[in-house]
Amino acid sequence: MTAHTRTRAPATGGTALDEFTERLFGHLPRADQRRWARVYLQGLLTTPGKKTVRRLAASVTTSPTASQSLQQFINASPWEWDPARAELLRWVEERHPVHAWTIGQVCFPKRGEHSVGVHRRFDPVAGRIVNCQFGFGLFLSLDGMSVPVDWRLVLPESWSVDPALRRRARISPDVAHQSPESLVLALIDSTAARTSSVRVPVVADLSRLGSAAALIGMLGRRGHDFLVSVPPALTVCAAGPAHAGVPVRSTARVTTAGELARRGNTSHPYTAPPAGPAGRPQRLRIHSALVRVPGADLAVPGGQQTYRLFGEGGPGTGARAGGAVWLTNMSRHRMDDLLRLVRHSGRAAATLGVLADGFGLLDFEGRSFPGWHHHMTLMSAAYAYKGLPARRERWDRWAG
Repeated sequence: MTAHTRTRAPATGGTALDEFTERLFGHLPRADQRRWARVYLQGLLTTPGKKTVRRLAASVTTSPTASQSLQQFINASPWEWDPARAELLRWVEERHPVHAWTIGQVCFPKRGEHSVGVHRRFDPVAGRIVNCQFGFGLFLSLDGMSVPVDWRLVLPESWSVDPALRRRARISPDVAHQSPESLVLALIDSTAARTSSVRVPVVADLSRLGSAAALIGMLGRRGHDFLVSVPPALTVCAAGPAHAGVPVRSTARVTTAGELARRGNTSHPYTAPPAGPAGRPQRLRIHSALVRVPGADLAVPGGQQTYRLFGEGGPGTGARAGGAVWLTNMSRHRMDDLLRLVRHSGRAAATLGVLADGFGLLDFEGRSFPGWHHHMTLMSAAYAYKGLPARRERWDRWAG
């Protein structure tokens, strides 16, 4: 790396960005690493359009070797990203109350076979099989905003067992193939270990995970309140006062989550807020039922956990065909409170769109495993820095 880098005057508040960089990346052992972290952050905040490493360097510095040095810092420099993510979590918690931890899924379309973890899989958003990386992020859900603070990349087994691929992508020996369910649980566990606040509910889309029942049980065993979107084909058993204390397999009718959500046994009228400034409030009817989930009870002390299952649909139609089916262990909560949590899932998905359009979520080539994590960490930090200071000022005025 070059010994000195002359940067252009920042357009984002130089001192504040310096302090932010020092707080999140002060653990980096070398001054040049901290300087390049600052350059990358400023580039993400100020570079218009596509955010490749070359364009980020060119928009921030006048050094002809800056692009090469920044590429080295992101892809090859062996710095730890976990301390920065832990500090980012605390920085966000200091500035705004957190209402939920929301899990988001993201598909990174790729050309060729060189990006770490790249493989072919069905992308439900695109509606076809794509060549991609696939990962999960954990978002802190705030009032009207979701901030990503941690990420996991799905590493297919072929990438885990091939020594040549591991060397090429700089995959550490302690990194192995994990199921999507394990990665989701790892995100939640790491956030629980880092947070300085009271635990909030976990909101997640598990509708395309094959082991959703086991993951639901493990969340309960860890003491988390949760609200998760489940596969419509998930096996459930109707529960209720008549079945209290009675083993499910002896009396309860076994059905699927989708079927039970469509007919339910309780109906809740609900007016959804308008979608966008020109939208109109939408009248919906929520159908819900108390259920037990075979396979989840195996992980819950004492078993026989009762959950609330619900789906959303138009007036008199039952749960919408193909609509989301939600399951929660917060069965005594008001439906309005549960539906507010549902909206956090939508905000995390919207945040992924903002990250793609304005913060380079999909622009990074991502050939090395550390490089992918370095970029995702810096991108998350840039998004939080840009989105939260003004919100903190408004919160302080209101609170005062």
